[in-house]
Amino acid sequence: MSTPHPAPVVLVTGAARRLGREIALTLAAAGWCVAVHYRDSAQDAITTVADCARLTSGAAAFHCDLANEDAVRALLPRVLEQLCRVDALVNSASNFEHDTPATFSFAALEKHLRSNTAAPVLLAQALYQHMQARFPQESDVPAPTTGVVVNLLDQKLWNQNPDFFSYTLSKAALEAANTMLAIALSPRLRVVGVAPGLTLTSYLLDDAKFAALHKMSPLGRSSTAQDVASAVLFALQNQSITGTTLLVDGGQHLMRFARDFSLM
Repeated sequence: MSTPHPAPVVLVTGAARRLGREIALTLAAAGWCVAVHYRDSAQDAITTVADCARLTSGAAAFHCDLANEDAVRALLPRVLEQLCRVDALVNSASNFEHDTPATFSFAALEKHLRSNTAAPVLLAQALYQHMQARFPQESDVPAPTTGVVVNLLDQKLWNQNPDFFSYTLSKAALEAANTMLAIALSPRLRVVGVAPGLTLTSYLLDDAKFAALHKMSPLGRSSTAQDVASAVLFALQNQSITGTTLLVDGGQHLMRFARDFSLM
């Protein structure tokens, strides 16, 4: 493609399945061209690209192992090579493996930090460099085209328990990076966090247990995938939000849970 894509382009990590897919579809329906990142779910990524393409003017799939620094550094340039522009980044992909303070290890923490913290920071860095190239002078940056980074966090950061210890540390580091990046990368980039509550079930929960846990919030319901995707779209569109986090959890962060939902 010799000229930039006519629609704004967003790179969504982990967009082949589950919450990332819902985000990709919501942004496509709002007119974004979606770069669908995946690691192992190639067929799911192809399906998501096809579904996004039916909603907007384009979509494409990009493979990358977010634990590999060289691969992460090459990801956004690959998107630019094909689509010629990137306007936003949604860091949705996440490693989520159980450990506790009793089972903690350097290896467990490093595994989570690589994909959950370091990769989002490197991708934000790459988007910043792209925006610098597009708008060399800070005075040239028009507000409607300011780049945006949205980092998916977790209500666990405001309602901590010892389960999934390394995962929580990696997300806490990303939340801190959220603030620092918002300061360092302005005005070319805004950086916003979105922190869901219990949103999707997993192999650790049967349907009945998930439904009961989902109701455990001040509002009587936690977040749905569409709730989270809508918050991401809002963060992308609202030009006055940066350096803060939108908690989308039905108020679950206001309650005290001694264990992670999946282990309750």
